[in-house]
Amino acid sequence: MTRMFSAMKVFNYRLWVTGALVSNIGTWMQRVAQDWLVLTVLTDHSGTAVGITTGLQFLPILILGPWAGLLGDRYSKRKILLITQTAMGSCALILGLLVVTNTVQLWHVYLLALLLGVGSAIDAPSRQAFVSEVVEAPDVPNAVALNATSFNLARLAGPGLAGLLIAWLGTGPAFLINAASFGAVIISLAKMRPAELHPSAKAPRGKGQIREGLRYIKQRPDLLMIMILVSLVATLTMNFQITNALMATAVFNQGPGEYGLLGTVMAVGTLAATLIAARRKSVRMAYIVAAALATGSFTIVAAFAPSFWLFALALIPIGLAAMTFLNLCNTTVQLTTDPAFRGRVLAVYMAVMQGGTPIGAPLVGWVGTALGPRFSLIVGGVAALLAGIAALLILRHRNHTSLRAQFAAVLPSLKLGRAAKG
Repeated sequence: MTRMFSAMKVFNYRLWVTGALVSNIGTWMQRVAQDWLVLTVLTDHSGTAVGITTGLQFLPILILGPWAGLLGDRYSKRKILLITQTAMGSCALILGLLVVTNTVQLWHVYLLALLLGVGSAIDAPSRQAFVSEVVEAPDVPNAVALNATSFNLARLAGPGLAGLLIAWLGTGPAFLINAASFGAVIISLAKMRPAELHPSAKAPRGKGQIREGLRYIKQRPDLLMIMILVSLVATLTMNFQITNALMATAVFNQGPGEYGLLGTVMAVGTLAATLIAARRKSVRMAYIVAAALATGSFTIVAAFAPSFWLFALALIPIGLAAMTFLNLCNTTVQLTTDPAFRGRVLAVYMAVMQGGTPIGAPLVGWVGTALGPRFSLIVGGVAALLAGIAALLILRHRNHTSLRAQFAAVLPSLKLGRAAKG
C-alpha cells in the first residue's frame, strides 16, 4: 500500500494531484455535455457532427505538438500551465454562457472546441513532463500512475454527474462548472513550493531543435514502436465518447442519464488499471502489446452486446485494457527519455496519441451514422488487434524469437495478478 501512494509524500505533488482531480471532474462533465449538446440539441443525432467536434478539439495538437514540446523544454513548465489552464477555463465559460442564454449554434461549438484544442496542445507536453519535476526520479512511475488514477476517479464521477445535471437543468451548467474547476489547478500551481521542485535543464535557443527531438526518437526503436502503436489504437479504437453516445441513443434508445452512466461504468475499469499500475515497478513491451490486443478483443465483444446493461458491463474490461495500454506507454516514454528531450518527445507522443483524432473521430462517427454504431466499435476493435499483431511480428524480427515464444511472453501478462507484481 505504501508503494502504491509513495508520491503522495511530496507536498507539491499532493497539491498537483488534488487540483487535477477537481479539474478533471469538470473536464469529463464538459465532454459528456458537449457530445450531448451536439448530438441531440444542435443536430438530429449526427455522429458525424460529434466526430467533427472531437476532431477539431484534437487537431491543434497534431500541428502545434512539437513546437509546444520545445516551449516546455525551453521555459518554465509551471508558468506555461498557469497560462494554458486560464485560457481553457475561459473557453468553457464562453460556451456555458452561450448555452444558458440560448444563443449557441453549432459553429460556436466547433470554434470553441478548436480554441480549447489550441490551449490543450500547448498545455499537454508541459503537463506530462511537469510530473517529473514535482517528484524525484524513483517516484516518477508512481506519480504517473496516480495522475492517471486521479483522471479516472474524475471519470468515475464526472459523466454520471453530467448526465444527472443535463437531465435536470440542461447542458449549460456543466460547461460553467468546468470553467470554475480550472481554478483548482491554477491555485495548486500558485501555492507550490518552488524550492522543492526539480526543474530539468532548459534547452538553449538554437535552430533545428524540433528536428533534433525527432532525430532522437528516430534513433530509439522502442520509442518508435510505441509511437506507431499508440497512433493506430488511439486514432481508430479509443473514440469511446462517440461510440458510447451512438450506442446509448441510436441502439438502446436511452437518455442523458444513461449515457453519462456509461462513462462512469467504463471508469471502473480504467480506475482499476491505474491502481494496478501504481504498484508496478517496471514495464515490459509484452505488457504493452498484450494491452493493445485485449483492448481490441473486448471492443469487438462489446459491439455485439444485446442489451444496454450488457454493453455497459462490457465497458469495464475495455476501460481496464485501454488505460493499461496508455499508462504503460506513457510511463515508458517518461522513464526512458533523456530529460533534455523529454518535453519534445512527450509532445510527439501526445501528437500521435491525440493527433489522429481529427481523422479517426469523424471517420468513426460517419461509420456509426452510415452503417450503425456497432460497426464503429468493430472497426476500432479490429484496428487494435491488427496493431498488436503487427507489434508482435516486429518484436519477433527484432529479438529473433518465434511467434510462439512472443505469445508465450504476452499471454501471461494479461493476468492481472502478475501485472500487479510488475
